[in-house]
Amino acid sequence: MLGMGDKKKSPRSGHAVETLIGPHAVIRGDISFTGGLYVEGTIHGKVTADDGTAAVITIADNGHIEGEVRAPVVVISGRMTGDVHASERIELAAHARVNGNIHYKVVEMAAGAMITGRLIHADAPLAQLTGPETPAGPRVKAKAEAQSA
Repeated sequence: MLGMGDKKKSPRSGHAVETLIGPHAVIRGDISFTGGLYVEGTIHGKVTADDGTAAVITIADNGHIEGEVRAPVVVISGRMTGDVHASERIELAAHARVNGNIHYKVVEMAAGAMITGRLIHADAPLAQLTGPETPAGPRVKAKAEAQSA
């Protein structure tokens, strides 16, 4: 358990954790944070990093967020239902399950991660985002394939 002022490194990302949402916690409502937020429980609401701060949100293997996420760095090992806006980087672990659009600058995706939605680069022209839909519809399913070196 983290005491006041203690900082713990999250297992996968190596970022300092300042706020921990435990595995049995269920939060209903919006959250604003700075620093590192580690989610092992469930959040129903919008999770936003304060503007101009170095913030990292990590969704653990059993963590789940249902709502929009906005942060410079987003690390997902669990489930995410809603759009993700990662202004710097998003990391998707092998068991990550995302149902929503991902807005990113840099994406790192492990084999086995699944996305139901669009990957939208931050520098993508607006016309690409608002153009006519493809015959397959507005959503695309993607699954990472292992690359052999």
